[in-house]
Amino acid sequence: MDVLLTNWKLYLAAVGLAFGVSALLTPLVRAAALRFGWIDAPSSAVKTHKVPTPSLGGVAIYLAYVATLLALRYWTRFPTGTLRSLRGLLVGATIVFLCGIIDDLRKPKGLGVRAKFAMQGAAAVFLVAWDIRIHFIRPAPVAYALSLLWVVGITNAFNIIDIMDGLSASQAIVAALSFLMISLPSEELYVNFASAALGGAALGFLPWNLSSKRKIFMGDSGSMLLGFLLAGISMGTHYSGRNNVGVYAPLFILLVPMFDTFFVMYLRIRKGQSPFLGSKDHFALRLEKIGYPRGRIVFMAAAAAGFLGFCAFLVTQLSLWWALGIYAVVLAEILLLSQALAKVVMHD
Repeated sequence: MDVLLTNWKLYLAAVGLAFGVSALLTPLVRAAALRFGWIDAPSSAVKTHKVPTPSLGGVAIYLAYVATLLALRYWTRFPTGTLRSLRGLLVGATIVFLCGIIDDLRKPKGLGVRAKFAMQGAAAVFLVAWDIRIHFIRPAPVAYALSLLWVVGITNAFNIIDIMDGLSASQAIVAALSFLMISLPSEELYVNFASAALGGAALGFLPWNLSSKRKIFMGDSGSMLLGFLLAGISMGTHYSGRNNVGVYAPLFILLVPMFDTFFVMYLRIRKGQSPFLGSKDHFALRLEKIGYPRGRIVFMAAAAAGFLGFCAFLVTQLSLWWALGIYAVVLAEILLLSQALAKVVMHD
């Protein structure tokens, strides 16, 4: 218990340090973006903002995250190897971050789909090389393949959901704190510190992203970074202490961006379009279409993520049949929501 209380102070310090660094760096990045013309212009039918806006806020998130983990590494005295997995997470995150930077700087054309997938796949390989992967599936080659698919999928899910101010960042904050709470009893230190630092870094960026006068977007460098880190964090802890289906708890924690990804891809395919091309089929834009203001949509999505995070905690603590019941109820709600949203008529 004493160790747990001591580490709690470190987790709070990680959140606070990452928040402070991110909050201080974001306006500096915004000023640099204005100075050098790193602007996201409303240049296509897919864009939802109406005025050119500074981008590359992901730089502040990345630097805050890295600075926090490096500080924790040198300020703490854990046994050798305790935080080894953070190296793989940082190397992979750097690859994804650079991929996002290149894509942001080449807007509106950006990087091609194949180039993005290649760099994301390379970053995922680093996670697997550091043994950050799915462990409950056999044989090992299948687990490796599914781990790579999971990482690339979640990385792009947070990129896809970044279509409304505060949406991607708020989802990342809730998901990071959910992973921290679930992993806390097991004292998986790398997961806890990585979650705390990520939540703080995203939280420090959020007020600037929501600002009306000093707004900045995180860009692909931020959204893909958040998705990649959460995918890696999700594979680093144990979920199945009470039942065999608790290992699927990350599906709840990351369900909002996953839902939007599959929902958008389904609608695009149904219309005969490529699932990798942009469109306005997102659930958030459909809610806006029927009259919800953007601030309320972001809040509702964050509240839903918080509720799903609580469901994730429950399925790791309850008996098998209760856990299966929770999965069934949530699945039914998703199907009903999908049917309702699909009926909303969107005009490109």
